[in-house]
Amino acid sequence: MKKLILMIVGLAMACNSSQKTVDDTVKNAEATITPVTYAQTITEAELKEYLYTYASDEFEGRETGEPGQRKAAAYIEEQYKKMGISAAKANGEYLQKVPLEISKLPYGSITLNGTDYPIGDDFLSFTEASGAYTDIVYVGYGIEDGDYSDYKGLDVAGKLLLMKAGEPQDKEGTYILSEDGKKSIWSNVSESLGKRMELATAKGAKGVIYFDNANFKRFRSRFRYLKNNDNGSMGIKNEMGDGFLSFYINNDLAEKLLPGIANDNKPKTIAVSLTLNVQSSNRDVESENVVAIVRGSEKPNEYIIISSHLDHIGVTSGGQINNGADDDGSGTVALLEIAEAFKKAADEGNGPRRSVVFLHVTGEEKGLLGSQYYTDVEPIFPLAQTVANLNIDMIGRIDPKRDGGRNYVYLIGSDKLSMDLHKLSEEVNSKYTNIELDYTYNDEYDPNRFYYRSDHYNFAKNNIPIIFYFNGTHDDYHRPTDTPDKINYDLLQNRTRLIFHTAWEVANRGQRVVVDKTTK
Repeated sequence: MKKLILMIVGLAMACNSSQKTVDDTVKNAEATITPVTYAQTITEAELKEYLYTYASDEFEGRETGEPGQRKAAAYIEEQYKKMGISAAKANGEYLQKVPLEISKLPYGSITLNGTDYPIGDDFLSFTEASGAYTDIVYVGYGIEDGDYSDYKGLDVAGKLLLMKAGEPQDKEGTYILSEDGKKSIWSNVSESLGKRMELATAKGAKGVIYFDNANFKRFRSRFRYLKNNDNGSMGIKNEMGDGFLSFYINNDLAEKLLPGIANDNKPKTIAVSLTLNVQSSNRDVESENVVAIVRGSEKPNEYIIISSHLDHIGVTSGGQINNGADDDGSGTVALLEIAEAFKKAADEGNGPRRSVVFLHVTGEEKGLLGSQYYTDVEPIFPLAQTVANLNIDMIGRIDPKRDGGRNYVYLIGSDKLSMDLHKLSEEVNSKYTNIELDYTYNDEYDPNRFYYRSDHYNFAKNNIPIIFYFNGTHDDYHRPTDTPDKINYDLLQNRTRLIFHTAWEVANRGQRVVVDKTTK
């Protein structure tokens, strides 16, 4: 079901101010060790050596599920074995299988009260659906938040639900679910659609008919684009076979189901004659994440996850290989160097207090699939015990559109869930690296929406504090010209050291990072 939302959309604790934010030392019996000792093991030369291999033609553009991507995963696994860093999984395997599938757009129609509606015009669906219904349950906005519930007094188990976009307002037009009377997360289609579907699933519903008049044309444009290209859409395979149904309807069909739906907020059962006849065929795809760990010495059951994506976009229709040196070869080799630095510290008796997990995810280019599988389906370590995620995606180049010096990095999301993490990040940088931290793309209203477009988001949606490290796009982005000779290795080294220092502090400070905001 979560695959559907990705396809359509893109488709408390207070901060303890008495704690010293940056405690840069690890004490052993003989000496006080600072992280600089280990940060200096991260070098331009090693990053370059890794990247010229990883972003070579040998890996055939690393497209998810293709032989080149599997070669890339095997290469990463081999490096962890050489470094003597343990596999994260209890069975000793580095590879976390990520079952995926390519879904062709379904075909067929629905029949409502004797009238046929072919898919693609008045309604959309991305999975097969069949069955006959004599009633559906209208649940208004489909929201349950604090004391407010559109499900109050309703038993929706096994039912097909009708719900609409938006959120409740009082007579004066004030939004009642937010403290400031403004729109809340429930008005953000990128975040609220998934929450609505998950809530309906938890209530035992059979499926959802979703009415969003403001966005239906965009949904339909996406549907038609996929239909015209007919390449199928990759997503996480639903191995549970729960058959959750998801439909998106326009205003005409919504009015036929419930006249006056725009102004009707009262939940009710609606008598209908509804027959679903939507058919689809999917193709399985095999892929894998690579996950390694340096276990904590004092708090091994608390985890900081550092991530990058191992995949890229493969080969062009003309046979040119997209090597993806920056995207995200730079993040991949940075993660290997960071892992090596932590392993050296551990070997010398100065290992991190908390466990540090090195997560190389697949399927980022297909919709953040590898990280979604890790967080939503098979988290190797409990999310409740995951302290933070530092995500690295493109840190080897310079944004040509940016004004200012070259020694910078864009930071996204550091203050979204935790001002504690944001302050820590700033202080670590000031103490060790003095890189210009640019928050241009951290703006909530940034039209690029980068906060939602890399793997950290799957952790953030679970209220795990994150930082996304990014250099911005450039003319070689997603082109065969994104090659290792164009990487600025001095900047790659500086940025990688910054991330190492930040991870070191998160892993070694006395108190875990405080979540002082939520995704609500």
